[in-house]
Amino acid sequence: MRIGELSRRTGVSERSLRYYEQQGLLSAGRTAGGQRDYPEWAVDRVVLIQHLFAAGLHSRKIAQLLPCMRDADAGPAATATPQLVADLVAERDRIDRMMTELASSREILDQVIATASGS
Repeated sequence: MRIGELSRRTGVSERSLRYYEQQGLLSAGRTAGGQRDYPEWAVDRVVLIQHLFAAGLHSRKIAQLLPCMRDADAGPAATATPQLVADLVAERDRIDRMMTELASSREILDQVIATASGS
């Protein structure tokens, strides 16, 4: 599929898709005319990349992680290093802390809303 179709199917801009390719996160073949030609599994890969970015990982860490993950293009090609696993555990712990802080903030807002509305 062409880059425009991949963009439409994933909701990710063509510019971001080119960036993913530059960072080694996504690959595309080329047509005879030199246009990018993505395989069907690229949709799942882009969605996965988006989730990893949303989790707070940066592109270098995602590039290290993707070969260790099973997705539609094939099984894992590499085993995660102990350092990569440790980094991911630290990221998960950071997210857990953020979720706890956000829940606390929501409780405070609920109290303010209840007080302000006279409930």
